[in-house]
Amino acid sequence: MRHRLSEDARTYTVLRGLTLLGGVAALFLVPLRPEHQRHLAPLLGAFLLYKAVSLVVLARWTARAREIFLGTVAADLVFVFLLAWFTGGAESHFYLLFYPLVALDAYYFGPGIGIAAAIAASALLGIANWLTPPLAPWIHLAARAALLALLALALGHVAARERVARARAEQLTREVRAASGRLVQAEQLAAVGRLSARMAHEVRNPLGAITLNVDMLAEIVRACPGPAMGEAQDLLRGIREELRGLAVLTDEYRVAARLPRPKLEDDSLNDLVTEVVGFLRPLAERQGVRLGLDLDPTLPALRFDRDLLKQALRNLIKNSLEALPRGGRIGVRTGCDGHAAVIAVSDDGPGIAPEVAERLFEPFFTTKPRGTGLGLSIAREVAREHGGELTWMSKPGAGTEFSLRLGLKGLAHG
Repeated sequence: MRHRLSEDARTYTVLRGLTLLGGVAALFLVPLRPEHQRHLAPLLGAFLLYKAVSLVVLARWTARAREIFLGTVAADLVFVFLLAWFTGGAESHFYLLFYPLVALDAYYFGPGIGIAAAIAASALLGIANWLTPPLAPWIHLAARAALLALLALALGHVAARERVARARAEQLTREVRAASGRLVQAEQLAAVGRLSARMAHEVRNPLGAITLNVDMLAEIVRACPGPAMGEAQDLLRGIREELRGLAVLTDEYRVAARLPRPKLEDDSLNDLVTEVVGFLRPLAERQGVRLGLDLDPTLPALRFDRDLLKQALRNLIKNSLEALPRGGRIGVRTGCDGHAAVIAVSDDGPGIAPEVAERLFEPFFTTKPRGTGLGLSIAREVAREHGGELTWMSKPGAGTEFSLRLGLKGLAHG
């Protein structure tokens, strides 16, 4: 994966490059001492090679830009020291390049590295003064060192506070976006509520009448022997299955529209999971899917709403079954993870694609031909009503695992 430089890193790179390039350009305007004329060409060559290598290293390991920049701080200061030494030592105007470099280091790395760079620059300035007589007054050098330290401390402190404020603003932006997403989901669920109220009136009553008539017709068919009656019974069985699926669909919309408040009662999570797995195992076997069960016997008794958790768990297992239309394995396990009881449902299916993951809990979003897009959102709401959360992890081609986590605090028996 290719990384890009952050805005701070790009700013640091550009300003530091302009500072050093400006110093090199000024070499052609300031006469060098005769003994240093022969050093000009090697200095320029070394500088160009240094910058080229720095850019190559930065392009190759962009993700480690901060470490790379930290490694070049000393090289930058030494280069400015050479410019000052070759052009008059402490009396050279090139010592001024120390100020923008120290300021940039304090801005990018913080006050700690800024102060260290100021101390190093002051030491190098003192060495340049000592190597290039006549010596400048040391009191002047001390004043310059104090200014460098003050610049590093002030700018480093301001930059650190600015980063904290920026991080808070970004966190607030994320929270606002999350709140907006929850508001959109609430509006969608409200729309489901209005739709489900009409469906309850228009669908459920006729559905009950149709189911009753089908049962009466089945009794008549069983009382009439004959070869054609076997086919009739198969047709009635198919009608029953479709009616059952329509009833489940109607209930799912009803629950999504107005999730009932959980009625907490002392119960065994292992017993509930065993019941749901036993109910869905015949469906899994018809699809050629192995449905495994792994229960934690140390799981304590909890207070939860049995009906709501059953529905949430059924939704998770059915979601995995729909991801395995041609065989595979689904594992259901219980356990404790810190202060949470966990029901985990894993499968070895194709996993969840990144573009699907972004909308995974969005009501009505589904990739299945006959899905409602409500199963996962209902399961998450059930978990939250019990003081928990629904988490997941997946890798394309390597399966998916959903974990329904219930906080033990407040749900534990007694």
